Amino acid sequence: QVQLVESGGGLVQAGGSLRLSCAASTSSFSINAMGWYRQAPGKQRELVASINRGGSTNYADAVKGRFTISRDNAKNTVYLQMNSLKPEDSAVYYCNTRFGVWPWGQGTQVTVSS
Repeated sequence: QVQLVESGGGLVQAGGSLRLSCAASTSSFSINAMGWYRQAPGKQRELVASINRGGSTNYADAVKGRFTISRDNAKNTVYLQMNSLKPEDSAVYYCNTRFGVWPWGQGTQVTVSS
C-alpha cells in the first residue's frame, strides 16, 4: 500500500515562505501526475497545484504566482514552495496523485498569521 508522508508545515507570518515536501513509498511515483491539496476547517479539500510526469504544472488561481510545485522522481518526492503567504492559505496540506487515488497521508498544517 502506498504511503504518503507530508512535512514542512508550520506557523509563519503573512508574507513569509514555507517549503513543503511529500515522500511517496512507491516506485510508480514517476509515472503519475502529482498534486498538492489543502483543506481548511469547514471547507472541502481543494487542489492547489499539480505537476505531470513531464514537469508541466498547473495552479489554482488563488496561488498562481506565489506557489511553485516541483518533483524529484529519483527521491519519489514532490515539493511545494509557498511564497508571499496569506492568512487564507492556512490549512492542512496534502499530496496525492492528480486525481487523489492513493490513500491520503496525515497532511502538514500550515498556519499563516496576519
